[in-house]
Amino acid sequence: MKYYIFSDIHGATTNLNALLDKIGGELESGVAKLVLLGDIYNHGPRNPIPEDYAPMKVAEALNKYAQSIIAVKGNCDSEVDEMISEFKIYAGSSTTVDGHSAVFTHGHKCNPDLPREGLSSGDVVFYGHFHRPKHTIVDGVHYVCVGALGIYPVDAGASYAVLDGKNVAVYPVNGSEPLINFTLE
Repeated sequence: MKYYIFSDIHGATTNLNALLDKIGGELESGVAKLVLLGDIYNHGPRNPIPEDYAPMKVAEALNKYAQSIIAVKGNCDSEVDEMISEFKIYAGSSTTVDGHSAVFTHGHKCNPDLPREGLSSGDVVFYGHFHRPKHTIVDGVHYVCVGALGIYPVDAGASYAVLDGKNVAVYPVNGSEPLINFTLE
């Protein structure tokens, strides 16, 4: 199973629609899952409103793939977000991939500075919240900030991650060369 991992959409449509156009066939055929790491619809009180801010259009685009979505709650998500979502939004989620734990979280409660207990060397934690892609290893556990789709630093650009077996990569939305690329051992 291939996992496409996005975070921090913040109600912005442009990059989300571009990526869904690119991977929609894989989601529809069941060979891939879409993992949303929180801050799906709301821009948050400290963030600017994105130019392409349209939370209901984001919900409409995501709901088409509801059966393929794993979503976790971010610090800007609220109960009302579940009312427009045809998929469940969990506090956190994890799966096992080729013998390794893959943890999906937003990042405000679990990141390299707030490591998760109970993980083993070679496991991976995917998180967002910080809007900038980054790979850090703490006690053998890989922490991968996937960046952001909706609100991101100009010098970082929009990005997303792919987990395909033991291969992990973070890509810019407008590019094909990975920003981060490694294999879980």
